[in-house]
Amino acid sequence: MKRFCLFNTIISLSFFAFSFNVSSDPTHIVLASTTSTQASGFFDYFLPIFQNKTGIEVRVVAVGTGQALKLGQNGDADLLLIHDKAGELKFIEEGYGVERREVMYNDFVLIGPTGDPAAVKNTGDAVKSLEKIAFSQSTFISRGDDSGTNRMELRLWKLAELNPITQPGDWYKEAGAGMGAVLNMLAAQGNAYTLSDRGTWISFKNKNGLVLLDAGDPRLFNQYSVMMVNPARHPHIKKQQALTFINWITSTEGQQAIQGFKLNDQMLFKPNAKTP
Repeated sequence: MKRFCLFNTIISLSFFAFSFNVSSDPTHIVLASTTSTQASGFFDYFLPIFQNKTGIEVRVVAVGTGQALKLGQNGDADLLLIHDKAGELKFIEEGYGVERREVMYNDFVLIGPTGDPAAVKNTGDAVKSLEKIAFSQSTFISRGDDSGTNRMELRLWKLAELNPITQPGDWYKEAGAGMGAVLNMLAAQGNAYTLSDRGTWISFKNKNGLVLLDAGDPRLFNQYSVMMVNPARHPHIKKQQALTFINWITSTEGQQAIQGFKLNDQMLFKPNAKTP
């Protein structure tokens, strides 16, 4: 498999480091969430507002969505805030989660070099853009980490009826890393593409010749949802504190706080909470 020798060991060690038993201390809860929400700076902004309001500290374990779901299955987090609807609904159906609520959204965007060797700029069709990259054998760096972004990318390849791993050439690379790390690889490589969430892209500082080349395809909609790990399956889950977080982030006040998170006058996430 065409895979960079990256970060898998670090990720594995992170599981051991963070897979502690969720403590009975009522002053904090554990939230398993995505590297995109962490890397964007959202939690540094949002969680102090919540703590000042409620007195509850939120400790974040930032991993890919697939790994966050595994933490929830094992009862190693009280809450999840992730972005893969199919995985979330499966998690609920299998009895691991409850109280799922949609919270906020942004979109996925195609990032690449200013020279754009695959000529994907302003295509407006994510599937066609990936086809152009594959047929031109332009370097594409995938997160390859079972994150929500990686899951979206794989769905797009499937819609294109392409399996990039089995395509000829060495143009498709799997990093096994978070979004920020992959963008740094693109900046160092100088002539590669990737799929990113918009929030991480806006907050990413080391752009070094990288540009947003394509966006706007409705299929790139990126919904984030919150849910509680099922206390019936894991009785140590802090149900009341977790519900306090869910209710607050979906309240008018919590939604206004999300709307207030901006970088360079750009909103990174747009609130869209719905009642259960």
